[in-house]
Amino acid sequence: MKFPKFTLSCAIPSLVLILMVAGPARAQDGAALFKTKCAACHGADGAGKAAMKGTNLLSPEAKQRSDAELEDAILKGGKTGKASHVFEKRGVTAAQAKGLVAHIRELQKK
Repeated sequence: MKFPKFTLSCAIPSLVLILMVAGPARAQDGAALFKTKCAACHGADGAGKAAMKGTNLLSPEAKQRSDAELEDAILKGGKTGKASHVFEKRGVTAAQAKGLVAHIRELQKK
């Protein structure tokens, strides 16, 4: 099937624009979710709260973890199956976990 050149010339830039906007939007959504679900233990800046034994998400170890590992830790508790991190059972979706990871990566850049 042939598409008119005009259609393709509009569709491709539109798709690129959508993808460019989706990344920051996901991080913004992740920031709001982080504030409500994670900041109590990990701190608003991700550095962790000693009194709550919150993991420092800014540590070199946390930075080396892949996005998939972080998503698994959020949704299923990671390799250890940490019960406090089984947010999948508390209604956090895979898309929201991706947003949380995007926000964590932004915190790690600061």
